[in-house]
Amino acid sequence: MKAWRVHDWGEPETMSLEDVPVAQPGPGQVRIRVHAVGLNFFDILQVQGKYQVKPPFPFTPGAEVAGTVDAVGAGVTEFERGEAVLSMTHGGAMAEYAIGPAAMTFPAPDGMDHATAAAIPIVYQTSYFALRDRAELSEGEWLLVHAGASGVGVSAIQLGRAWGARVIATAGSAEKLEFAKTHGADHIINYNDGTWVDQVKQITGGRGADVIYDPVGGDVFELSTKCIASGGRLLVIGFASGRIPSIAANRILLKNISIVGALWGGQAAANPGYVGRTQRALTDLFQRGELRPPAPVTYPFTAAPVALRDLANRKILWKAVLVL
Repeated sequence: MKAWRVHDWGEPETMSLEDVPVAQPGPGQVRIRVHAVGLNFFDILQVQGKYQVKPPFPFTPGAEVAGTVDAVGAGVTEFERGEAVLSMTHGGAMAEYAIGPAAMTFPAPDGMDHATAAAIPIVYQTSYFALRDRAELSEGEWLLVHAGASGVGVSAIQLGRAWGARVIATAGSAEKLEFAKTHGADHIINYNDGTWVDQVKQITGGRGADVIYDPVGGDVFELSTKCIASGGRLLVIGFASGRIPSIAANRILLKNISIVGALWGGQAAANPGYVGRTQRALTDLFQRGELRPPAPVTYPFTAAPVALRDLANRKILWKAVLVL
């Protein structure tokens, strides 16, 4: 089979497309004939050697796929050959065949194409964990979502709306702002505008946002503490800005706010049944039409370096997907 391989730390362009043997699924595993591969920013970091998980060389990057079941390992009884599935493989996704844990492989929602199915698992799981379990978002609260045109941003906007929150989204360009509004944001603000903090206060009638969803970090995080409501929850999702921020503890005290980490991977590893319960809840929301994933930006499988470079350069709205 063809697979993208990394032999040393580098850039997306240093990956090589190679012929490698098709792996056999082990106990508790599913082998998937891949039709689409979802790309994430951490794939780039892993190729560069900057991600916390560093597989031994050579390795195939990629963490989420959609396709059809090709074979199952010992003890796997819930899947049949040819069944359409999505899977969080945690490596090895950028290949014609991928091995996924059965516990993180699920039937694709009815009527959903492979490209869309490959785009949804990690971002919707992340936002579900952050908003429902960590922030305990309630109906009627104000939710501020930074990077509202990104994968995690769109998923947070849509889940917030599904749960009755009033959603403000930020982004860095008119195109991205319009995209966020099209996919569910009630209000949009350009966070390159120096008045965005005041705009949040104005929109919320001086209250500030009850929950702030921040995958950006850096200055965005620090300024968010100035427009958070008393008793608000500031969710730390990631640091796309490249700078990990800090906060003076007196700000936490004076407004009774909570700084809340939301590392979905840690939750999934510590609670084996959590991912399945969440995916069933998400599938129900998809089937009821309460979540409507945008069409991803698609690239041929052979153009993986180009797709990752576009993702690194912030050219992607929503998600990039390789199609086979």
